[in-house]
Amino acid sequence: MEILGKEAMKTIKRALTGVLACSGLLFAGAALAAVGDAPGGPRVNQINLQPPVTKIAEELYSLHMSMLVLCTVIFVGVFGVMFYSVFAHRKSKGHKPANFHESTTVEIIWTIVPFIIVVLMALPATKTVVAMKDTSNADLTIKVTGYQWKWGYDYVKGPGEGIHFLSTLSTPRAQTDGREPIGTLYLQEVDNPLVVPVNKKIRIITTADDVVHSWYVPAFGVKQDAIPGFVRDTWFKATQTGTFRGFCTELCGKEHAFMPVVVTVLSDEDYAKWVDGEQKKLAAGADDPNRTYTLTQLTERGAKVYAANCAVCHQPTGKGAGQFPALDGSKIVNGPIAQHVSIVLHGKGAMPSWAPTLNDVEIASVITFERNAWGNHTGDILQPKQIADARNGKLPEGGDHLAGAAAAGASDAAAAGGAASGASDAAGAAPAAPASGAQ
Repeated sequence: MEILGKEAMKTIKRALTGVLACSGLLFAGAALAAVGDAPGGPRVNQINLQPPVTKIAEELYSLHMSMLVLCTVIFVGVFGVMFYSVFAHRKSKGHKPANFHESTTVEIIWTIVPFIIVVLMALPATKTVVAMKDTSNADLTIKVTGYQWKWGYDYVKGPGEGIHFLSTLSTPRAQTDGREPIGTLYLQEVDNPLVVPVNKKIRIITTADDVVHSWYVPAFGVKQDAIPGFVRDTWFKATQTGTFRGFCTELCGKEHAFMPVVVTVLSDEDYAKWVDGEQKKLAAGADDPNRTYTLTQLTERGAKVYAANCAVCHQPTGKGAGQFPALDGSKIVNGPIAQHVSIVLHGKGAMPSWAPTLNDVEIASVITFERNAWGNHTGDILQPKQIADARNGKLPEGGDHLAGAAAAGASDAAAAGGAASGASDAAGAAPAAPASGAQ
């Protein structure tokens, strides 16, 4: 009976395992059914490289397929001979193993043949690698800076010179938090894609502001690490218009999966229109660090800066997450304004320094926003001139609402204590009067 019980338990465990496996497959199938092929990105169930749209990517694709064929032929040949020898010369057929010590001829052959194969593989690969590193004679040069967790693009030479912007994930937080079903472009969409002209050589200069990132677009055959303190470069020349998607391929922190690369390739005419529109927007929205802004202007601008740069860690609600503290009701946000400014400019712990990334108007705006958003109602206004002074070591004064609240609390407590003391004295004196009158 005991043996039968153990067998029954094993059978039940196998059945439960099968049910769980089938459930997992069903849920996975439902998830895949909800997500289609990403335009310019990976396809559902794709196992090969993405279709190439640059000459370098075409060469990489050809190398990949030719090496795969060559390795397959070698695999089939070597293992075919081995399995045939084992099967055809097995002991049950009466074969006896040969008795020999060495064969110089065989050793020479199996040394020379692999060497020739490696050389034949290296020649086309070397040619492609050399071509990948030739960034000369570029039509357009763009500096790509990796941040946690976004990309910064600066057009430094060529059509569009002077244009600069940040590219941040635009997938709704409700999807990443699991509160809404994911879409086809889940974690593959941004607010500002990189825009380049078709059939033009684009030189990409990469660096990083905090940790190592890697800029990768599979359809271009381009992957270049972005390292803090170093400048690396690569290039591509797209042969067709469209939108192409990639991602950061270097583990860079908790939001590593949240910094996709999106590149839009336009015709020369459309690119010229885009450049004209961007330059007009930059001219119209140019920040004036000498201007005095109102509270409404600063909070409106600060809300946009916060959403693009701060919400990913401190959350749109200001409630924080993990190692990133809440800003709603924070001692920093409601405390001395000098401490708040210092942390934003210089960083602290996991928070990076925003001094090299944001200008004076943006920093003044986001700090003003944080001190007047959610449950913070300080009424503080920080002007760009004060940020400029803070960069030079002169931090703004005031703004310590915690001290004011503590003082008010102490005053109230003192007043309450005084009232209680007065009541106690009055209570002690009251019985004495009648006693005196009675005498």
